[in-house]
Amino acid sequence: MVVVFVLVAVAVLALLAGVHRYVWRRLVGDTTAEGGLARRAGTVAVWVLPLLSVGAFAGGRAGFPFWLQRVLAWPGYLWLAVLLYLTLALLVGEAARPLLRRVLARRASRTAAAAPAAPGAEPAVPEAAPAATAGPAGAEAEPAATPRTATLAAASATKTLPGTPAAAPVEAATDTDAPAASPAPESAPEPEAEPAPDSAPAPHAPADPSRRLFVARAVGGAAALAGLGTVGYGTYGVLRGPRVKRITVPLARLPRSAHGFRIAVVSDIHLGPILGRAHTRRIVDTINATSPDLVAVVGDLVDGTVADLGTAAEPLAGLEARHGSYFVTGNHEYFSGAAEWVDHVRELGLRPLENARVEIAGFDLAGVNDVAGESEGQGPDFAAALGDRDRSRASVLLAHQPVVIDDAVAHGVDLQLSGHTHGGQLWPGNLLAELANPTVAGLERYGDTQLYVSRGAGAWGPPVRVGAPSDITVVELASKRT
Repeated sequence: MVVVFVLVAVAVLALLAGVHRYVWRRLVGDTTAEGGLARRAGTVAVWVLPLLSVGAFAGGRAGFPFWLQRVLAWPGYLWLAVLLYLTLALLVGEAARPLLRRVLARRASRTAAAAPAAPGAEPAVPEAAPAATAGPAGAEAEPAATPRTATLAAASATKTLPGTPAAAPVEAATDTDAPAASPAPESAPEPEAEPAPDSAPAPHAPADPSRRLFVARAVGGAAALAGLGTVGYGTYGVLRGPRVKRITVPLARLPRSAHGFRIAVVSDIHLGPILGRAHTRRIVDTINATSPDLVAVVGDLVDGTVADLGTAAEPLAGLEARHGSYFVTGNHEYFSGAAEWVDHVRELGLRPLENARVEIAGFDLAGVNDVAGESEGQGPDFAAALGDRDRSRASVLLAHQPVVIDDAVAHGVDLQLSGHTHGGQLWPGNLLAELANPTVAGLERYGDTQLYVSRGAGAWGPPVRVGAPSDITVVELASKRT
C-alpha cells in the first residue's frame, strides 16, 4: 500500500511539473524577452505559486497555525483553479496558432503584391542607376522601392532593343571598352540591381514584433483572459452563496397527512480557512427564508477543528424548522475530529443521527455515518438505523455519499438524500465524479428507491465552481395516496 501511494504521489508531482512547464513556456517563454523583467517575474511566479498550493493543502494536516492556513489558502487554492483553466485554454489555442499564422501570412502576401501599385508612392532615384539621368520624365516617375527582378528585366530589355534612346549610350560604351566576347559587359549592370542604401524596406519584411511573437502573445493573452475570467466568475458564484432549488418527490408509502412535507437539504458547506462565519450566515438565512418543515445537514460541514472553526459554525444555531434540524457526518468530519464536531453541532441545536432513526409525522427519518468512519470503527450501520423499522411506513435516509445506495435499496428505503460530489465542482471534474459515484447531481431511481444528490453549498479546495452551481434544495414529499 505504501509503495502504491508513493508511486501515485510521484506521478501526480510529475504531471504537475509538466503542466507548469507547459504553461511557463506558452505564457512566459514564448512571449517575453530573455533576461527581461517580465521573463524573470513569470519564472518566479511559476515556482512560487505551486509551493503555495502545496502549503494550502498540507497546512491543516501539518498543524499550521490557523492564521497561516488562511494566508496560504487564497493564493494556493485559487492558483490550482487558474492553472486548470489556463491549461485548457492554451490547449485550445494550439489549434488556433497555425490558423492565425496562415491568415497573417496571406494578408502579408496580399499587402506585398499591392504595394508597388499603391498611389502616392514617393519617387526616388537610385544612386547607381545611369538610366535615371538619361530620360528625365521616365526616371522621375520610377518608384524608389523598385523590386530587383524589375530592375534586371529593364536592364535586359535595354540591351536587346538597340533602337531605344536610353540603350544607345550603353551599347556604345560596351562596344568601345571591351571585346564582344568578353563577359565584362554582362556583369556591368549588376550594380544597378542593388537598391539604394536609403530605400524603403520590402513590403513583405516582418514587422517588430515578428509574426511568430505576435501569434504567441495573441494566443497567450486570450488564454489568460479566458482562464482568469472563468475562475473569477466561479469564485463569485461561491462567495455569493447557494441558490435555492426545489423538487417534488412522490413516495408510494407516504400518507396523505404528510403530503407536501418540505425538507431543506444542505450538504458540503466546507467551513475552513476560506469560507467562514459569513458563509454560514448566508446559508442559514437562505434556508430560513424557505420556511422548511425540517433541515437536513448531510455531511462535510467543516475542514478543520472545532478549536479553529467552532465560531464559524455558530450561526447554525439560528436554523428554524418546525420539526427540527438533523446532521450526519461526511468524510471531512473524520479528517477534522468527528466526535468533537458531533458534540459541537448538538450544542448548536442540531440533532446528530449516528446510525439512528427517528419517527417524523408520516415517515421515518434515518441517518448513517459516513463510510470514512470505518477507519475509526464508526462506519455506516444500516441494520442499526433501519433493521427493526416498520416497512409499511415511508422512509427517508440521510447518507453523505451516494455510493451507499445499494444498502439503502436492500433495506427498503424510499428516498436517500446525499451530497459529497459537489456536482463535479470544476468542469470537467463532473466526468471524474461520474466514475466514482452512481449519481453526480439530481434525482434518479434505483429499483424502488430514489436517490437525490445535492451539489452542495460550499466548495472544497479552490473556492470556485464552474458548471456546477452551489445549491440548497427544498425537497417536497408528495403522497401518491391523494
